[in-house]
Amino acid sequence: MSLERIETLSPSHFDDLMRLYHGEWWSRERHPDDVRRMLDATDETIAFAAAGRLVAFARILTDYVYKALVFDVIVDPAHRGTGAGRMLVEAMLDHPRLRSVEHIELYCRPEHVPFYERWGFSAELGALHFMRRKQAP
Repeated sequence: MSLERIETLSPSHFDDLMRLYHGEWWSRERHPDDVRRMLDATDETIAFAAAGRLVAFARILTDYVYKALVFDVIVDPAHRGTGAGRMLVEAMLDHPRLRSVEHIELYCRPEHVPFYERWGFSAELGALHFMRRKQAP
């Protein structure tokens, strides 16, 4: 099945995105109103659909010069292993507004490191550490 690049999420694509989020441990608690606010503040989205249904998604926050941080890379379980993830990463790296960004960064679980290394992503960051501060609700 071929995948269609989605430039703008339709209402049905938004419902599909919520389905994808609710199927993952890291995003299953996301609320539609919060996701809409998040999308409004996102600089770039990359998405693909199969037969009109959203099956792959990623979003990027960037200054378009030095840094682009990739979030929420997600592929529908039924489309994993089909090349959808590869298409998502390649579309992100080939995006005209992101091509000249100095560093494209992401974080992922250890089992996904080999997948991203194919495109030159590296976990070797010297003394840099990923840090998080959780805000009180």
